[in-house]
Amino acid sequence: MRVLLTTWGSRGDVEPVAGLAVALRELGAEVRVCAPPDEEFVELLDRVGVPMVPFGPTVRSIVAGAKPPTVQDAFRLAPELVSARFTVFTEAAEGCDALVATGLMPAGARDVAEKLGIHYVLACFHTLGLPSRHFPPGARPGKPSPEGETDNKVLWEQDAQRVNSLYGEALNRHRAAIGLPPVDNVRDHVLTDRPWLAADETLWSAQGRTDLDVVQTGAWILPDDRPLPEDLEAFLKAGEPPVYVGFGSMATHAPQDIARVAVEAIRRQGRRVLLARGWAGLAPIDDADDCLVVGEVNQQALFPRVAAVIHHGGAGTTTTAALAGTPQVVVPRIADQPYWATRIAELGIGTAHHDRTPTVDSLSAALATTLTPETNARARAVSTTLRTDGATVAAKRLLDEIDGERAAD
Repeated sequence: MRVLLTTWGSRGDVEPVAGLAVALRELGAEVRVCAPPDEEFVELLDRVGVPMVPFGPTVRSIVAGAKPPTVQDAFRLAPELVSARFTVFTEAAEGCDALVATGLMPAGARDVAEKLGIHYVLACFHTLGLPSRHFPPGARPGKPSPEGETDNKVLWEQDAQRVNSLYGEALNRHRAAIGLPPVDNVRDHVLTDRPWLAADETLWSAQGRTDLDVVQTGAWILPDDRPLPEDLEAFLKAGEPPVYVGFGSMATHAPQDIARVAVEAIRRQGRRVLLARGWAGLAPIDDADDCLVVGEVNQQALFPRVAAVIHHGGAGTTTTAALAGTPQVVVPRIADQPYWATRIAELGIGTAHHDRTPTVDSLSAALATTLTPETNARARAVSTTLRTDGATVAAKRLLDEIDGERAAD
């Protein structure tokens, strides 16, 4: 069988797709991935031997400018991505049996699959964009809207209109060009009635969160056996476990002066510091030997060896730290990140710092709570309940669905 996987987004969108690609390959499928042409994504897919077909602009060129992307930027990007999907996917999916799409509203993917007559799956890493009678768009977990079902219905209709305004004209223009009828509701068309949720059920359950019939596969984890860099190994062995600080692909969205605030807060707790440079470009505030800056490293190998992880609440970082049994301080910035912060606090495996402007005092206090023996014990206990086979579960299900469709034909 041949499968095309696609995503457009940060590393947290690309790495899980690479994990699914590897799992599919292990089951005998031929896989290729359409992803944004950022250098680190090219290197990631090359490292695991998965063919990559680049499409769209680099993610970094959109999110790592001097200022956060604007509404005008969104209205320029949306039709650009739609056009790129029709152009690139039509060729990349030729001869494939299925197309699996994730990442930023992949309008155009289902349409190419429809034209080619192949199986289509929409997968997501959280449920915030899935319609619900109980929760308005973007609602945090455990907090149903007090307005009730009627008002939530209106809000979700407004959300559908927002998606239509971004993608509708471009999508229907390209559909018409290949002989397909127009789509009235782009969001629901892309999502389908049965999207997949690639998240661990303990960390983010779909139960009661949406009206759609969600298939929860578990998180798609890409196994990583890379050794840690020599300087990092030496730093880890030179003293007590440090506290890791990283904000991933958060560039302009990272808290202002977060490197200084984090370093001082960690030192106040008597701990050493490990700064992940990331897209925010975190850098040391002095030349003291209790702080080391690293680039992209194997978090699966690193996180079990640190005292705590301070991060932005991306799905990948949250899951990796939880699997390591390492306590977390989550300082959420955008999108699904407040959910992950809330859930980590609910589970008792870390602290949520919802104030968007951390101070040395506030971050130190959050870290003090996180470094307690009770939180550490709870983090280790919860780690034993998390599953690591989500990519394999998804791969087997996809191949079974393809076989089922073939049998039906």
